[in-house]
Amino acid sequence: MSLRDYTRKRRFDRTPEPAADAGRMPGHRPIFVVQLHHASSRHYDFRLEADGALKSWAVPKGPSLRAGEKRLAVEVEDHPLDYATFEGDIPEGNYGAGHVDVFDHGHWACDGDPLEALAAGKLDFTLSGDKLQGGWKLVRTRMRGRQKQWLLIKRDDAHAADLEADDLVTTPATAKASGKRRKPGAKKTATGAKENRASSTWRKRALALAGARDGHMPTGFAPELAALRAAPPAGDNWLHEIKWDGYRLMVDLVDGVAKLRSRGGLDWDATFPEVAKAVAALPVADACLDGELVVLGRDGRSDFSELQRVIDGTSKAQLRYLVFDLPGLAGVDLRKASLQARKALLKQLLGRKVGVLAFSDHVVGHGAEVFAQTGEQGIEGVVSKRIDSGYRSGRSGDWIKAKHEQGDEFVIVGYTEPKGARSGFGSLLMATRDGGGLRYVGRVGTGYDAEALRAIHGRLQAIERKTAVVELPGHVPFSPRSVHWVAPELVAEVAFRGWGKEGLLRQASFKRLRADKRPRDVRPPETGSEKPTMKHTPAAGNARITHPERVVFDGADYTKGDVADYYRSVAKWLLPELIDRPLSLLRCPDGSQGECFFQKHHAGSLGEHVHAIALAQKSGSEQYLYVDDIEGVIDLVQMSTLEFHPWGARIDDPEQPDRLVFDLDPGEGVGWKDVIAAARDVRDKLGQAGLQSFVRLSGGKGLHVVAPIARGPLWDDVRGFCEAFSAAMAEHAPERYVATMSKAKRPGKIFIDWLRNTRGATSVASWSLRARKGAPVAVPLRWEELGRIKRPDAFDLARAKQRAARLRKNPWEGFDGLRQALPEFPE
Repeated sequence: MSLRDYTRKRRFDRTPEPAADAGRMPGHRPIFVVQLHHASSRHYDFRLEADGALKSWAVPKGPSLRAGEKRLAVEVEDHPLDYATFEGDIPEGNYGAGHVDVFDHGHWACDGDPLEALAAGKLDFTLSGDKLQGGWKLVRTRMRGRQKQWLLIKRDDAHAADLEADDLVTTPATAKASGKRRKPGAKKTATGAKENRASSTWRKRALALAGARDGHMPTGFAPELAALRAAPPAGDNWLHEIKWDGYRLMVDLVDGVAKLRSRGGLDWDATFPEVAKAVAALPVADACLDGELVVLGRDGRSDFSELQRVIDGTSKAQLRYLVFDLPGLAGVDLRKASLQARKALLKQLLGRKVGVLAFSDHVVGHGAEVFAQTGEQGIEGVVSKRIDSGYRSGRSGDWIKAKHEQGDEFVIVGYTEPKGARSGFGSLLMATRDGGGLRYVGRVGTGYDAEALRAIHGRLQAIERKTAVVELPGHVPFSPRSVHWVAPELVAEVAFRGWGKEGLLRQASFKRLRADKRPRDVRPPETGSEKPTMKHTPAAGNARITHPERVVFDGADYTKGDVADYYRSVAKWLLPELIDRPLSLLRCPDGSQGECFFQKHHAGSLGEHVHAIALAQKSGSEQYLYVDDIEGVIDLVQMSTLEFHPWGARIDDPEQPDRLVFDLDPGEGVGWKDVIAAARDVRDKLGQAGLQSFVRLSGGKGLHVVAPIARGPLWDDVRGFCEAFSAAMAEHAPERYVATMSKAKRPGKIFIDWLRNTRGATSVASWSLRARKGAPVAVPLRWEELGRIKRPDAFDLARAKQRAARLRKNPWEGFDGLRQALPEFPE
């Protein structure tokens, strides 16, 4: 039915009922309302929001909460959304004359398109109201009549009860479970006293934290924000949380009433009432919470698409509010207490029971491993936080986010016409903030399904305008006259692969609209991304590189700028190999064809992002070097570094190695197939000793076989094992292997170099360039693909870069999660 039927039956100069409205924009949770209508015959009006109107049924006896009990529901005309709040008297002589009260209201959801379900005659849905909750069904009957007749049935679930609507007409929401009216003040005093005692207990716990300040609660606090970096920071003074894919949500609980707001300040109380109720049920009257609103899949990962379906009412999945910070509690300002203390208190407050509210857990230290594992599991990224930091609104550097995919939010400023069989629009035109205005950054034509094309197009049509709010660059691959310009009101999240000419997005793909962001919230791309400028060139992201045009490889035209660009492009895979480990560098000031030298000690000239660590040596303490992000790598490239060689231990405990490396170095006359066979042989022998291993092209003539181990054994233990293992291999097959460096013994044989496993020794990192002719790269492989590699230098800079871009998961999947014990007696 249409709203024309509603309008035709009413004279709005004689009735206080609302006139038909235009409906709401998509992106809001659908509402339901049940109204008690004292008309010529008393009945309940049951209304569900769908397609911009309230689909309506008259239920003579009202809904029954008894599982399986059927109640007749007669379909009537659609009502406008404004009718959901209507209460009052419809005068005599008007259609539906009588008194109307709102009996219950809230949100509803179903799985899939509600219009299709209604057309099919069976709608299975859930209600989230004060009185009506849980699962319900509407089933169309075959009974003939002037109006379609349905049956309204309560599902058998935890919300079913031996009650019906009339039992709840005068029942306060807080007593609805029993169906009895509570005498005013009968339990309230006892309950209030209990709540006061609980608040007093939590207040004492809050005041016990160092830095806690008694006094005004920080209600209305602005959120702390994370700076974007290519990888998590190193060290045990950082904790690492999953970067949840949802909506940031701040909550102020004051006198037992929860107020919800988005990062941009939008009021979300009515949108997510189940969250407000869950927070209000905490054992304290006052609190300030910070977290992320998500929907979790069966695999435990947050699913933003499913969250959006919950919001638009086409999914019944449960919302979760994952809380990760506690700026205030029980009247105490905790913003100057340490994060670690705040989170410990928060975990106690939330308790072990997981429902709508849950604690967002973390890992202390091991940032590289956490980041690698989240990548393997398909998680968006990691948020790292200083464990001793206070809660500071804005970006302070205490919170750092590292994402596995580059992306950002942009303002939609226009769209193009669709082509071929496509409907809706062709592509969206995006802009970012630039000073006080907006600057065009490109168009996005992929990433939309049919539903997105339809829904977004409808929203764009409502905000079209005749003039542009951005200036297009000189050459665009479409006619500016064909653009439909829109008011800059919608924000989209976009994934992309860096920046191209004239500061435009490369390989951009639409991810979603951000209903929680407003155009004024959009910021220019953050530090961790290459910043677009109108004069951008492929190497412009490496602004610190001097003489980027200088060729630095013999036998190839790769330049210093290409080297910096390469290391940025493979940072996702490279950094877990490098960060938090002492490094040795191969520096080549005149390129690979000139004189090169190794450097392992720190110097101030290496750059501000290259750090020093004091390590004990026989001569005393010496300053070694390490990096903790891609900017440190670029600083070292600026100082003519081509190769990176990390220790087999980390800076937090350099005396306990966490990996074994066997370098298979073929002597003269040994073929490549023999080297592959040797690597498999080493793998099998390590497997017999209880160690799973991984393989890497060395970028030279041979292969590396690498086995992760649990930290614990010292360097002497690791050295002894590796030496004994290599000697055993050589003893069992002396015609194939040697375990000594003597060149006289190596022709026709493979040297199993175990010396990489001594304190201070290093081996080349996966994804590191090698300072050799043609710019080969040390590339990690899956064992099953090793046989397809035709030569040891199969990957140069360009091919390695292409491989990194194509990879969906780490070839060494599981490496960082293995904690293998070092065998005592190798065979």
